[in-house]
Amino acid sequence: MADQIAVLFVCLGNICRSPLAEAAFRRELAGRGLTATIESAGTGGWHAGHPPDPRAQRVARLQGVEIGGYRARQVVAADFRAFTHILALDSRNLADLKAQRPRDAAARIGLLLDHVPGREGQSVADPYYGDEAGFLVTWDEVSLAAAGLARALFP
Repeated sequence: MADQIAVLFVCLGNICRSPLAEAAFRRELAGRGLTATIESAGTGGWHAGHPPDPRAQRVARLQGVEIGGYRARQVVAADFRAFTHILALDSRNLADLKAQRPRDAAARIGLLLDHVPGREGQSVADPYYGDEAGFLVTWDEVSLAAAGLARALFP
């Protein structure tokens, strides 16, 4: 992957925000005729092996993207070498990533919304404890960020 852009999106459990970010970035790149390695993971592992939240799946499907085949996983040390960019969906997960970053890490680590002018340093809304409307807000945020990220990585 050294010559290819590889992006890992990270939230807490990898069933809501990060799978939606992965889906939005996949859709953004496909629309531009671009390719990259794209995955998502969580800093926590309690949902490992589970599909995304059904509400996230419905919202993605409304956007023409199927994420039902995604499976949650936890960030591992090898991710810091395998990916060129690791983007946290909020500051708590960013701090956790920085704390577990191995000394030989190659990945650039940052916040996803840093790629949206005026939203730098902000967190993507966490819809988990709300209703489906919150997932629509999250989709809008990750879609804006996906477009900004694509512009930054593929000028």
